[in-house]
Amino acid sequence: MNDIILKYIKEDLLNNEIEDDFDDSEDLLGGGILDSLGMVQLIAFVENEFKIQVGPEDMIIENFMTVGHIVNYIKGK
Repeated sequence: MNDIILKYIKEDLLNNEIEDDFDDSEDLLGGGILDSLGMVQLIAFVENEFKIQVGPEDMIIENFMTVGHIVNYIKGK
């Protein structure tokens, strides 16, 4: 899961314009990697790729701060 999400962020959201050492512990919003539009696109990708529904109550920073947080959220669904 980590690799799929990281690849999507790097290739589709950031057009490969990020350092190679980008990993699943990077703060996506606080680190300036994604803006709010990028985060919405990422959530839509997660829903489609992993066949889950992210409800409004789940759209909190604790679930989407890092790729690691996203993976934990998906595993909990």
